[in-house]
Amino acid sequence: MGVDRESLYYYISSKEELFDEVVRTVVERNCAIAKQIETSDLSPRRKLRDLITTLMTSYGDHYPLFYIYIREDLSHVSDARSAWSNDMRDINRRTTQSMIAIIEQGYADKSLRNVGSPRIVAYGIFGIIGWTHCWFRPDSSDVSAEEIGRTYADMILAGLEDPYR
Repeated sequence: MGVDRESLYYYISSKEELFDEVVRTVVERNCAIAKQIETSDLSPRRKLRDLITTLMTSYGDHYPLFYIYIREDLSHVSDARSAWSNDMRDINRRTTQSMIAIIEQGYADKSLRNVGSPRIVAYGIFGIIGWTHCWFRPDSSDVSAEEIGRTYADMILAGLEDPYR
């Protein structure tokens, strides 16, 4: 970046603080996009497809930051990072709430089959996306994160879409 260490540490006190702020920016952006998708005029099926693809694409675009973040246990961070951890959990809750709201919209207009609690379905979707960290490396994969996101969206929607609608 062309910045010497002393200049950087004038603004940032540690590597952890730098990591925390960079990750916060990405997670906040994802949350804002999730809310934008949730409140759009798109159909619930399209919203869900777009959100799944967007989140997976973001994972690939911000690898390895998201790899580290997904593995971070936000309930077991140092006291110095507890405020950051609380903020991140709140942002995660808001992103999850957008996913839940989209599923509820699909249940309400019957474009998605009611297969169970929207919260459980949302957590399942996040679990699928999150588990990708165990095997996906953008620099060595023969498929892009966006392609993986589209595959996940197709797979998930195939199980949720009402075949008679």
